[in-house]
Amino acid sequence: MSSYNLTKMTWEEVKEALETVELAIIPVGAHEQHGPHMNESCDAVLAERMAEKLGEKMFPYAFITPTVNMGVSPHHLNFPGTISLQPETLIAILRDIVSSLKRHGINKFLCLNSHGGNISTLSTASTILSQELEVEVYYAKTTASAKEAISTHVTSSLFGHSCEREVSEALYLAPELVRIDKLTKGDIQEGGRWRSLRPGRAIQGFYRYEEMTQNGCIGNATQASREIGEQIVEEALGNLARDLYDLLELKVKS
Repeated sequence: MSSYNLTKMTWEEVKEALETVELAIIPVGAHEQHGPHMNESCDAVLAERMAEKLGEKMFPYAFITPTVNMGVSPHHLNFPGTISLQPETLIAILRDIVSSLKRHGINKFLCLNSHGGNISTLSTASTILSQELEVEVYYAKTTASAKEAISTHVTSSLFGHSCEREVSEALYLAPELVRIDKLTKGDIQEGGRWRSLRPGRAIQGFYRYEEMTQNGCIGNATQASREIGEQIVEEALGNLARDLYDLLELKVKS
């Protein structure tokens, strides 16, 4: 094996792997609209593919769990097909995963998240579950740490959803998610309160995605490429693996 993926293992294989495993990687995604050119399963699939690659880098010290394929997406609900969990539902699912694996001796967990709308809930889950279950629950955005590649290749002032970054990641990790013939720019609404509530502003709050973009995407997906996706993904994986080895006080593999 080049990684430990619980969906592909027997219980006897899991038992043997537990001799070295110290961490469970939980891919966390969403099921929501991604504009005209990406499947609604995008976040779940990208979280899973990133977890698979990170599991290879962390082998034999990490398990990959089944993917949590729905997330907190109320801001997308006016686009057909979106399914949203309540924050407490996502926390409850994570509680059951963590408590189950704790029974088998795992006490450290990384929620590898690909959906921005999950971040506040994962922060709360980390605080609650770490104390309640006496474990260590961490969370990370899949490619947020790839600052060099993103700053080099992403030119849109507004990006982060079905944009050149996310489409590039998909072209590298899961090209079947992308409708190449429908790649388009976000249809941004110039007016509206959404501009005052975006991350980074002094005041933040809830707004619906159609207040910001009529077609459900932002940025400029026509600038996406597999090559850009590879640079973003591989930089992020290197950073995640390095920080996890440091966190777990493990010796980095040569």
